[in-house]
Amino acid sequence: MKNFLVKTIANAGALAVAVWLIDKITLTGDSTFKKVWTLLLVAVVFGLVNFLVKPIVKLLTFPLFILTLGLITLVVNALMLMLTSWLADKLDLSFHVDGFWTAVLGGLIISVVSWALNLALPDGD
Repeated sequence: MKNFLVKTIANAGALAVAVWLIDKITLTGDSTFKKVWTLLLVAVVFGLVNFLVKPIVKLLTFPLFILTLGLITLVVNALMLMLTSWLADKLDLSFHVDGFWTAVLGGLIISVVSWALNLALPDGD
């Protein structure tokens, strides 16, 4: 449970950095509390998408991983971010990613920031 919380906080922080750096990734809300709550909920959705969908996509695109020497990871991360945006819209969360190239850049930023935060934050072990 503690590891889940740490990863969710890291994802929320990474999503916040992406929202802050990229104009076409938007998060709206009436108050700071509402924005933080939305970020945490979107981070949970993002974590579930990465846990449930990403392994299937990676398995199906395995030949492309070999062919592109792993660069297809940028596309897969972008697709996971776009899926998270779509799910957030369906769940009435005010998070939106506008376009594929925005999602590629956002996925790259989220990956780097999430990696750094997971190094800095304590884990369950």
